[in-house]
Amino acid sequence: MGTAKRQPWVVGVSGASGTPYAASVIRALLAAGEAVDLVVSRAARLTILDETGISFRDAHWRTDLAAWLGTDAGELDDVRYWSAGDFAAGPSSGSYPAKGMLVVPATTGAVAGIALGLSKDLLQRVASVTLKERRPLVVCVREAPLNGVTLKHLVELDAQGAVVLPASPGFYAGGSTVRELVDFVAGRVLDAVGVPHTLYRRWEGELGAAARDAAPPE
Repeated sequence: MGTAKRQPWVVGVSGASGTPYAASVIRALLAAGEAVDLVVSRAARLTILDETGISFRDAHWRTDLAAWLGTDAGELDDVRYWSAGDFAAGPSSGSYPAKGMLVVPATTGAVAGIALGLSKDLLQRVASVTLKERRPLVVCVREAPLNGVTLKHLVELDAQGAVVLPASPGFYAGGSTVRELVDFVAGRVLDAVGVPHTLYRRWEGELGAAARDAAPPE
């Protein structure tokens, strides 16, 4: 028997504000035993630096990713990184055995590029490949308000089979901290592709349950 072929989820991080969503998704994928291929756009590097103070560098991606995720570099053995300008990267081909792709967060520019099939960088190219191969694609758009052009692009993505998932946290799970609200959105991204996680409390039909369980004991 040969070694089982690695089948990663490709996580594409674009330049929208909301890099904590991406970090939460990556951490949860690894916790679930999933392999991850990571593509970070050039604009996303600036956003990561702005939101976390971490410089994300191609030559030091493992160390920088560990700092971003708050983990040890030794725990990233099942992560592979591809430069956004590398059009010869594995995931740029439909023959590459990826499970699907999660674009978290997605800028309106990335939304447009994917919807129109522009493939201006590796992130957009991999998304186009994901669609043509009929693999799961989740686009977690992070923008407000949305104009008519972007709404049309989102409708087009839906028509092509992508899951359009706005970075819109729900409060019924009882989240009260920024981390809990971030994890809620990340959990919904993973729900869309069937990856198990424990990032948020699920609705079970009982009004007030989350608030009751969060309250300190008397």
